[in-house]
Amino acid sequence: MVSIAEFNTQSDIRELRSAVREFIKEEKLNGTFTVRCDASISGFSPEFSKKLAKKGWIGMTIPKKYAGQEKSNLERYVVLEEILSNGAPVSAHWVADRQTAPLLLKFGTEEQKMKYLPSICKGELYFAIGLSEPNSGSDLASISTRAEDKGDYWLLNGSKIWTTGAHHAHFILVLCRTSPKNEKNKYEGMSQIIVDLKSPGVTIRPVHLMTGEHEFNEVFFEDVKVPKENLVGVAGNGWQQGLTELAFERSGPERFLSTYPLLEELIEIVKSEGNVQSDLQDLGSCIASLVTLRKMSLEVASLLEQKKTPNTEAAMVKDLGTQLENRIIHTARNTASIYPSLDSDKRIEVYAAQSILHSPGFTLRGGTTEILRTIISKGVMNNG
Repeated sequence: MVSIAEFNTQSDIRELRSAVREFIKEEKLNGTFTVRCDASISGFSPEFSKKLAKKGWIGMTIPKKYAGQEKSNLERYVVLEEILSNGAPVSAHWVADRQTAPLLLKFGTEEQKMKYLPSICKGELYFAIGLSEPNSGSDLASISTRAEDKGDYWLLNGSKIWTTGAHHAHFILVLCRTSPKNEKNKYEGMSQIIVDLKSPGVTIRPVHLMTGEHEFNEVFFEDVKVPKENLVGVAGNGWQQGLTELAFERSGPERFLSTYPLLEELIEIVKSEGNVQSDLQDLGSCIASLVTLRKMSLEVASLLEQKKTPNTEAAMVKDLGTQLENRIIHTARNTASIYPSLDSDKRIEVYAAQSILHSPGFTLRGGTTEILRTIISKGVMNNG
């Protein structure tokens, strides 16, 4: 395993980071995108995604036989860190690259890999996540969406909610019941299937943010016929596969960099205005937490590189990361004289408004705080 110290000093890592920074700098100068907070959710730009793909920065860990780059998880981390810290628009390809592709590599058939992975690597194929349901809260084991085996196809009925980008996506990976619920073991009988979002019987309804933006959706399935070959992995193994998928979702730098543009702007203001020491204490605490979380997230990337499934570690990064994201908002409001507004001509006020209006989702997406802490406590007990 590569240590964090080695990671930070490797020449190829430094060269990669410099290349990404130069690319981002050039794109900013050309006006390709506007920096924004929470860009992995709200920054939709197919054009920018294709530019990243041409650079080889999507599907970085995917084998070359599927049009990937065969790079390490640590190299991929460098690219994500630079892109996210600059608030670049990556939501188009985000889910497919972050979790669908590695899930298919681990559990998918060869036909599925050949069908989906090359287009994901090109930044042309988008996936949505079909986990949460309207009446299930944070308890995924209580899902009721079901797929019946009809011989030649699965017949899917049910609904999913908080499906980020489903109105843009081509497919959705749905966690559903393929066997009746077992009250003695509620985790049994679940499976994952890939559903074409243009299929007859699929309805997508928007769930608007407080900003008025349309990023989330509710997706309904009414007698949707899904080809049998769209089953991912083994029928009934959906819960364990889902945990693997969530490990990819929860551990990345996006879990503590959503409000980074706000923090960076705040630092510049404090430096220029020479605020008093009391203000610097809260700001220093945020920076210290950021450094710690980065190290933790890098360790998870190292574990993923070893083909491990760090569920507990990923849950820790996500829980602590979303706390930091909210703390950055409070620190900015308490430290700088700002009036958060999306229409302001001051960057810090725009970033603050974006962060505040998106913040209710920080501790919900990827698992609520309560669910994450349950996972952590069980993981600690099992390893203790």
